[in-house]
Amino acid sequence: MSIRHVLVVDDEPDICELLEITLSRMGIEATTTERLTGARELIARQDFDLCLTDMRLPDGDGLDLVRHIQGQRPDLPVAVITAHGSVDTAVQALKLGAFDFVSKPVDLQQLRELIDTALRLEPAPDLPGALNADTVPDAETTHIDSPLLGQAPPMQVLRATIHKLARSQAPVFIRGESGSGKELVAREIHRLGPRSDRPFVPVNCGAIPSELMESEFFGHRKGAFTGATQDHTGLFQAASGGTLFLDEVADLPLPMQVKLLRAIQERAIKPVGGTREIPVDVRLLSATHHDLERAVAEARFRQDLYYRLNVIELKVPALRERREDIPVLAQCVLTRISEQWGTEPLELAPDALETLARHPFPGNVRELENILERAATLSEGPTIHADSIDLPRSTHGEPMPSAEAPGFVPPAPQREIPTASADDVALDQRLAEQERQAIATALQQTGGNRTAAARLLGLSFRQLRYRLKKLGIE
Repeated sequence: MSIRHVLVVDDEPDICELLEITLSRMGIEATTTERLTGARELIARQDFDLCLTDMRLPDGDGLDLVRHIQGQRPDLPVAVITAHGSVDTAVQALKLGAFDFVSKPVDLQQLRELIDTALRLEPAPDLPGALNADTVPDAETTHIDSPLLGQAPPMQVLRATIHKLARSQAPVFIRGESGSGKELVAREIHRLGPRSDRPFVPVNCGAIPSELMESEFFGHRKGAFTGATQDHTGLFQAASGGTLFLDEVADLPLPMQVKLLRAIQERAIKPVGGTREIPVDVRLLSATHHDLERAVAEARFRQDLYYRLNVIELKVPALRERREDIPVLAQCVLTRISEQWGTEPLELAPDALETLARHPFPGNVRELENILERAATLSEGPTIHADSIDLPRSTHGEPMPSAEAPGFVPPAPQREIPTASADDVALDQRLAEQERQAIATALQQTGGNRTAAARLLGLSFRQLRYRLKKLGIE
């Protein structure tokens, strides 16, 4: 295996010596220069695997070098060395395409982790320019092996941007409506990046009780509070070396936002009841379907945390913005259903596809999956027709308006669904229990033969399988 080669650009002899010693102990060759002009000349003549540059140089600054490398050698990862506390400068470097940054005084453990991650990068596709969706070039070749299906222009742009973002360690804020696939996008950024062999840890910030949030994120020590009978590893440590995905980050309470901001800036966490900070190395991705700018304006979300999370913003298109992808998405869902249920292959008739094409899909891909699962249950044969497509109804009991209807306005994704009354919940529970009892009785009478039990209940075998799964009956 050939020896890796790193370019060090810094005019401080002590820093250069420290970096050279560190790289040498890692078995990596180093070439140093103290000027921006010297760095440009070396990059033009030699191949390097990584560039480490100080932000302040005698004839320019590190941002100028980042721009130069992005324009001339986009395959070369560049990391910047910033003064302690220069968060704005580091963020600006990441926006321009820097791989990562390290602050002075240089923490050797963080530096080694940065170098190790950078050198695990795969060869870059031809995606020059700063990290933003406006500069994404031709995306035709980025769909290979991607779980993000569809050839609509917004999806081609999304896949190309993901390929680009995977080569950076910049925090990415994924914006998209509920059900549009934000976690799938986060997983794809992780899969294509140098951390793909390390953990991907997703967390729904709205699902953690506020009193447990600090312990869940940062861990706790035995005896830190009542019930803490042993040490607990938090989410940051669980994701160390990999990626931490904060879904529904807008649901974080303000006190936790302060602690999260410190953890991001210091790249260290302190477990509850702990006495010292523990360095952590994670790639941070976040998402929400809420309007985070409005939350900042209403003082429900800290502006400084917003800017740290939203270094790069990535928009996931709604399903109604890529209707031409509905057929391929639908077929993929039906194939998965038929494999899970052990039935013959399912397909959509033209009238069913036409019905789906007119639906606005406020719930996006997740709603499409639910509609098709119901349709597969209602359909008597392998071909699903329009009469089996049971579309959701509005709160007034009317069918949802077509996306092609005059004056149609897509529902706001953050609008809360009215909560069902206690009587409605109780009725649903009683009906489910009655259905569960009827199925259990039929299975007992037929000695567990599902085909015979379905016939006894007046259901198709597929309908019975669906109800068994829905009611959690083994």
